[in-house]
Amino acid sequence: MLQEEEGSDPRLATCRGKLQNQRAKLNQEINKQIMIRSGAERLYKVTTNKKLRETVALELSFVNSSLQLLKEQLAELNSSVSIYQNRSTPQLVPMIPLGLKETKEIDFSDPFKDFILEHYSEDSNKYESAIKEFMNIRQAVRTPTRDENGVKLLFEYYNLLYFIDRRFFPPHRNMGIFFEWFDSLTGVPSTQKTIAFEKASVLFNIASLYTQIAAKQDRVNSTGVDAAVDNFLRAAGMFRYIRDNFSNAPSMDLSPNTLDTLIQLMLAQARECLFEKLAPVTEEHGLQSYLELAQEAAQVAFVYGSVYQIMNNSSVKDYVPFSWISLLQVKSEHYKALSHHYAAVGLLEHTGEINKDVEAMLEYVHSKDTSNNITYMDVQVPRSQEERRQLGKAHLRASLLLHEEALRLHRMCRQLRQIDNLQERLRIAHDTSLDRYAKCEQEDDFQEILDAPPIEAATKYQLTLMPPEFNEYSVKDLFQDLGPLKVFCARRQWTAARQIKLQRNEETNFGFSVRGDAPVIITAVEPKSLSQEAGMKEGDFIVQIGNTDAKWLNHEEVVSLIREAGDELTLKVVTPIDHDYLLPAKNSSSTLSACDVQLRTSTSPFSKDKRRRATWNFFRRSQSKEFPIISDVAFR
Repeated sequence: MLQEEEGSDPRLATCRGKLQNQRAKLNQEINKQIMIRSGAERLYKVTTNKKLRETVALELSFVNSSLQLLKEQLAELNSSVSIYQNRSTPQLVPMIPLGLKETKEIDFSDPFKDFILEHYSEDSNKYESAIKEFMNIRQAVRTPTRDENGVKLLFEYYNLLYFIDRRFFPPHRNMGIFFEWFDSLTGVPSTQKTIAFEKASVLFNIASLYTQIAAKQDRVNSTGVDAAVDNFLRAAGMFRYIRDNFSNAPSMDLSPNTLDTLIQLMLAQARECLFEKLAPVTEEHGLQSYLELAQEAAQVAFVYGSVYQIMNNSSVKDYVPFSWISLLQVKSEHYKALSHHYAAVGLLEHTGEINKDVEAMLEYVHSKDTSNNITYMDVQVPRSQEERRQLGKAHLRASLLLHEEALRLHRMCRQLRQIDNLQERLRIAHDTSLDRYAKCEQEDDFQEILDAPPIEAATKYQLTLMPPEFNEYSVKDLFQDLGPLKVFCARRQWTAARQIKLQRNEETNFGFSVRGDAPVIITAVEPKSLSQEAGMKEGDFIVQIGNTDAKWLNHEEVVSLIREAGDELTLKVVTPIDHDYLLPAKNSSSTLSACDVQLRTSTSPFSKDKRRRATWNFFRRSQSKEFPIISDVAFR
């Protein structure tokens, strides 16, 4: 089973762990200030003393100022992307990772014990170790390591929540357990009674871990790029899963608008990583390869521009850090500049005639939508070396202007100015285009300088969101001793276990028949038999035989224990209240949630059975195909 040491770093020894610790402290302080403000606001509303109202109003102004400063500190901490980046190659463009949602420790002991005693009618002390183990796992989940082990830990905890939900959270009542999670970016706490909030928050942290793992990859080599793309796509797939399966989000980071924005952001970053893999390979293969690379760069610029529009023109504008929006602008301008740069290099380095395939590509590469701008060059497909030089020069000029705009946007954001490798990358790209432009200048060149036509965004590579694979992380039901989950769950009701004592002689028999597996069900009780007189009923489940727990025993094991009991048989049975398991299931094709589909190994073993008369042959097993699971067995 899960161990705290695997995938968890409770000592917060790493840099990323220290950042999480700082965020946790800020979250706690923000929560404290919110509580103070809430109390002051209530006092302000109810008091009629003018002097007291003035004092409370002054206190509120101080609290609001403190709260704003704390939120700004948290926003700056969250917008600091440098701590998650790979430091081995300083020229890599930084990515945007997400911080984890924080949560408080919860004591499940009393609620779970009370529910076991009340609902399952069992001694709750037997499950102290299981409750403690579950609490230890949740504590470990609060500080996951930023690697595959941390992801594994969170996935296993999420799958474990499936069993916890079915065992302890009935739909008709409140367990008195409050799940409190802090918003990933603002630190605002949210509290919910439903375990669905816990599940969504854990999934959000899995996606956040994916973004952090992707950001720290060494993208200089192909393996690192592939890992970065894979993790960004997994993060996007997880955000989409949260959006599609959880509604009425109590916090902003789980709202549909925020999740949609994060999906597009992760896809854009995956696209950028893919471009970084293509660029070194394509530069060595002539004009056509350079034009393809220019279109790939334009595609990256286009997707970043689209994400910028989404962030800047929606409800998330005031939610996400300003540095994110600025970085999106910088990257959009940067990759536009690279698209013009690669087109220029391809045109300037090409020698000889341009074949028909390249001519057709040039007609497509240059966008026709120039908005009737008369400053764009008329030359779309250059026919001579001079036309290629002029068109290439125009592209280089456009590249320079866009690089300068990217540098200007970078200087305008205080957080981005602190990222040295970003400025270095922008400066190197600008100087490279400037050197190219200087080489193609001629002293007697007095032609009018016109703008290069825009590069049409296009790509040959489609990115697909990767949905979460829950089945890869199997877990054990910590409370499986309560019985099979299909019957003994929080959604079902049954009577307390009652003891049935049967003693027969040569002239009498037990007078009941059984069917099914885990648990075995009483299918028939003979009138005026020992079983009926002892209180046995049709539809009862056998939960104990003698001193042996029978909830998980199959048909053959139960029959064997009853045989071994001889003429004196002691059983414990329970009677279902809300469901007749002798009748076939009415809604066998009912819709299941995605989690249910992935975690259930089988449907109810009684769903195909039909109630029928018990056979009178002693221990006879029917060969009828109509009842393929287990036939009735009569005990006479």
